[in-house]
Amino acid sequence: MSLQAKLDAFKADFEAGKPPYNVPPAVIEIMHRATAELVASGAAQRAKKAGDVAPAFSLRDPDGNIVNSAGLLKRGPLVLSFYRGVWCPYCNMELQALEAAKPEFDKYGASLVAISPQTAPNSRKSVRQNKLSFPILSDVKGQIGDAFGLRFHLPDYLVELYKQLKNDLPTFNDDPSWTLPMPARYVIGQDGVILYSEVNPDYTRRPEPEDMIAVLQQAAAVKA
Repeated sequence: MSLQAKLDAFKADFEAGKPPYNVPPAVIEIMHRATAELVASGAAQRAKKAGDVAPAFSLRDPDGNIVNSAGLLKRGPLVLSFYRGVWCPYCNMELQALEAAKPEFDKYGASLVAISPQTAPNSRKSVRQNKLSFPILSDVKGQIGDAFGLRFHLPDYLVELYKQLKNDLPTFNDDPSWTLPMPARYVIGQDGVILYSEVNPDYTRRPEPEDMIAVLQQAAAVKA
């Protein structure tokens, strides 16, 4: 089953109010409203895209080690995923799909890295729960997400809903701003130029990991 098919199946159960979430229709309406407004804002079109130079980053992994984009790109192209946090089931399914695709990325010498604004303990939880072999980096205060044009402020009514649901982003992220990145996937060439971009203002939509393979093949052919 494709990643998007799995996400769609989860979304159907979630929005039908099935266990374990048991979400009432009023909550779904608020989430739909927030997504529709973010889509309509055009924020995704203003984010970094293919052909742009990717912002450089130097971030810590869950063990406190510094991981920087320059070092990764010396070894090969970079597959980069921005996600919301360990609390987001759609993000966790995406991370699992990326892990499954990692052997294919490895064939082309590509590094795979995920970035989230969450704290290191939550990143360790992401790695553990999803059985990941690639690093999750903590984007403190969302600075790198902002540099890529992905960071947005949650509307007040969504903040109130998240508080009711005990979805405490300031604690998850050690940041009082109530901001998140739009989920995004990039492939960055060794020269730092973005070869592929997919930015999703609708967090229930994610590209297939297999979509990266053709881009990595092209990058390898150019290098050869």
